[in-house]
Amino acid sequence: MKKMKIFEPAMCCSTGLCGVGVDPELLRISTVLDTLKKQGVNVERFNLSSAPGEFITNQVVNAYINAKGPEGLPAIMVDSELVITGRYPTNEEFTKLLGLPDNLLKKQTESARVKVTKKTSGGCNCEGGCC
Repeated sequence: MKKMKIFEPAMCCSTGLCGVGVDPELLRISTVLDTLKKQGVNVERFNLSSAPGEFITNQVVNAYINAKGPEGLPAIMVDSELVITGRYPTNEEFTKLLGLPDNLLKKQTESARVKVTKKTSGGCNCEGGCC
């Protein structure tokens, strides 16, 4: 099975879903990763604030950050190859890059949109938008 790693910019918590202003793209990514995990597919996710060592020890990501800066994140790797930078994969790209069935994530975008329209406090007892 292919191995994916997501290197993300610094966020106040591991998912970036804290506070009242939830980014719909981060919600989609969180939903996709939960779905993949339930299917036995593990995608590693590294946040620059909470796992800076991963950015240093991974030579490909380290070189990328030295060239582009943290503004170039997120950076997506599959089997040690940098495949997408500056954005998250679409649901279709997730399935293609990981060699998964095409329909596995089709409904995830709709589910994430519905969740984002509901006002939320972040659900993690955040104050001022940070954990």
